[in-house]
Amino acid sequence: MSRTILRCSGSYPVKIFGIVNMKSILDRYFRYSSYGSSIRTETIAGLSTFAAMAYIICIQPALFSGQMTGTETGMPFGALVTTTCIASAFGSILMGILSNYPIGLAPGMGTNFFVMFSVMGTCAAVTGSKIGDPVVWQTAMGVVLISGIIFLIISFTRLRQMMLRSLSPSLKIAIVTGIGLFIALVGLKNGGIIAVENNVMALKTAVTDTASLVFFAGVISITVMRYFKVRGSILLGILFAALVALLCGKIPFNGIVGLPADPMPLVFKADVGMVFRHILELLPLIFLCFFMDMFDTMGTVLGVATSAKLLNKNNEIERIERIFAADATATVAGALCGQSTVTSYLESAAGAEAGGKTGLTAIVIGLCFLLAMFFTPVITAVAGYAPVTSGALVAVGAMMMRSISEIDWDDCTEGIPAFLIFAGIPFSNSIIGGISIGIIIYPFLKACCGKIRELNWFTWVAAVVLILYLILLNGK
Repeated sequence: MSRTILRCSGSYPVKIFGIVNMKSILDRYFRYSSYGSSIRTETIAGLSTFAAMAYIICIQPALFSGQMTGTETGMPFGALVTTTCIASAFGSILMGILSNYPIGLAPGMGTNFFVMFSVMGTCAAVTGSKIGDPVVWQTAMGVVLISGIIFLIISFTRLRQMMLRSLSPSLKIAIVTGIGLFIALVGLKNGGIIAVENNVMALKTAVTDTASLVFFAGVISITVMRYFKVRGSILLGILFAALVALLCGKIPFNGIVGLPADPMPLVFKADVGMVFRHILELLPLIFLCFFMDMFDTMGTVLGVATSAKLLNKNNEIERIERIFAADATATVAGALCGQSTVTSYLESAAGAEAGGKTGLTAIVIGLCFLLAMFFTPVITAVAGYAPVTSGALVAVGAMMMRSISEIDWDDCTEGIPAFLIFAGIPFSNSIIGGISIGIIIYPFLKACCGKIRELNWFTWVAAVVLILYLILLNGK
């Protein structure tokens, strides 16, 4: 029997004994060779990014199930673990295939707290229900779903650039830093460091209890590992805190590997109809979810593209519309899975630093999230005791504060609204409250100081919408 060996040069696939060389197919699609990369490098980069962002698998289910806050939401923890992994895998793989960028996606830190504390709270108020009733979280998922659809549509229009310019860099930074403070505040409460006593927030005197011990174990381990640039420091810090909690008898050991929990209690439950019944009250939240996703994506992609040296000769991001489309589609899919806004992760820079330059890195990230579903027993044990993730929340909050020095403090028309946002969020215990105060006052300050030309019409629209939101929701 004769054997035929077909050899081709260039980027065409090589057939040996009728078998297509998979490496050549991947190279044709992702073009990693032209970027000076390889399958091995892209795989290592994907593993690095996954390790850096995998903490969301513990934090997201604990937050949305109510275990983190002590308020039951009606969303099953196990199903949330499964859908967190599914939504993250879908978004990452889609980003890799559609845009060919090394960016991982998952439910975003910051936007998840916004959905939990502001969107769900508002949905409870307008529907006359309480947190824990299915209609509340289902309506909240409807808000996220609609925001993702709007993002997807606008990704292919010129309106995208106008909206990106509607808020100044100072206000965008203030929103991020304010939510960072809010996240850190939750971490300090869960860690037993501060408590609300007689309506006053104060330092707890019993800082030697187990919760505080676990908190300090998490914070110290994460900080030390970050100092020595250990990849996946937040995830490793959570696991170390969990080990301390385990030794203290606070969490059970129920195994490591198991079948994923049934996701169907959360899938396709987004209630768009209820959103439209209360569209006037919920419209500002839809736009804020959309804005936060768009700004997060733009900032993340710019940072990752710069780290991976993927900017073109004009320092522009190529295929930006595909990146936005992938991110928006992931948000839509996430909402259909019972998840908050799925967005691009800045931790993707870890993969870029490891040499990842193409979408193959993102696909590796997605496959890791799918594999993580089978570790539900250990995730349930780790996230079931709130102090375990409290140190990670403080670390994430600190990371979100890094850009606060970039606020234009010399211009009081920028500095004052920015301060009202990032101070108003934790002081008012309301993310939407703090954001509203700053965005409402911003255009009026600019107009009174003769800087009206720095505004566009969408800035005024945002202020008016938030004013109406506060009026309509007053007393509910």
